[in-house]
Amino acid sequence: MSRIGKLPISLPAGVSVQVSDNNVVTVKGPKGELKQAVDQDIKIRLDDGTLHVERPSEQKRHKALHGLYRSLIHNMVIGVSEGYKIVQELVGVGYKASNEGNLLELSLGYSHNIFFELPQEIKLQTITERGKNPTIILESHDKQLIGQVAAKIRSLRKPEPYKGKGIRFQGEVLRRKAGKAAGAK
Repeated sequence: MSRIGKLPISLPAGVSVQVSDNNVVTVKGPKGELKQAVDQDIKIRLDDGTLHVERPSEQKRHKALHGLYRSLIHNMVIGVSEGYKIVQELVGVGYKASNEGNLLELSLGYSHNIFFELPQEIKLQTITERGKNPTIILESHDKQLIGQVAAKIRSLRKPEPYKGKGIRFQGEVLRRKAGKAAGAK
């Protein structure tokens, strides 16, 4: 039995789950609504406030799908009830971030500014304080979407290993490299 797949999913207050005939799970909550298509072999059972994901056999494919869909549905339930938040820092001299609605403007040391349009499901906030690194805060109910957008923003200027300049997640620890040895004779 899959250790993750066999865990029940408890539904918080205000969250409702519907499973349609063609195995599409719809989760509604105070933060929004999410849908996920589930493989036809995997069964989803709803028992007074808890959700159970079941597989029909011990095939390797069924074992893999069992844990996968349980995790996806659990992430959806947390997203519509609490939401997800990702904080990124811009480390480097002259690096700036500002926004107008969902349009993010980044100055990352290139010859031009980068304009990045975010999806409507994501709330964007930028903070620039004196003496601190500029910060980008992303909030959404969709964990997959917010993770993908955060990775795309980070890929615009990945942290380099010598000085640590670039866009990094808050609390991320980078492996730093020593520079070249100066004049060792």
